[in-house]
Amino acid sequence: MRLLVFLGFLLVPVLEIWILVQVGQAAGGLAVIGLLLAGALLGGWLVRREGRRALAILRESVQTGQMPERELGGGAMTMAGGLLLIVPGVLTDLAGLAMLLPFTRPLVRGLGARLLARRLRRLADQPSPLGTPFGGHPFGAPGPVAPDGRGPVIHGQVIREEPRQDDPRPPVRKEL
Repeated sequence: MRLLVFLGFLLVPVLEIWILVQVGQAAGGLAVIGLLLAGALLGGWLVRREGRRALAILRESVQTGQMPERELGGGAMTMAGGLLLIVPGVLTDLAGLAMLLPFTRPLVRGLGARLLARRLRRLADQPSPLGTPFGGHPFGAPGPVAPDGRGPVIHGQVIREEPRQDDPRPPVRKEL
């Protein structure tokens, strides 16, 4: 997966430049510059508008105590589409428009949900950095259980603080 992401970061700019050159040869340089400028302006306007809208929805949800999952998800997708429009290139503009247009938006949302679910399943099967499966005990096996069965036994020192009788200063720590 990391290799695909790495190759994507290498190949997408090369492909974008090649497409821009091809479009520039067919339609002219001014048309390409106008297309890129229009996409950047539209993307900037959408990011600004959706950022304000998402912030207003978040404020309203905090006041009402509800979580606006669908609205924030839609706002995030619109902001991502706007950011893709800002990035110069035909492929990124097409991906941004797919996130923005009402008839392609459900397809992109479904694809994103499937990819996220698959990634979460993969993460659930992998061991954590602490060496236990996701959702397992954070410090490995729980260890011995207390005789009364209330929980694990944790070995350590008990330190009791006792005030000194002849000194009004704070108590001194005494190990048992």
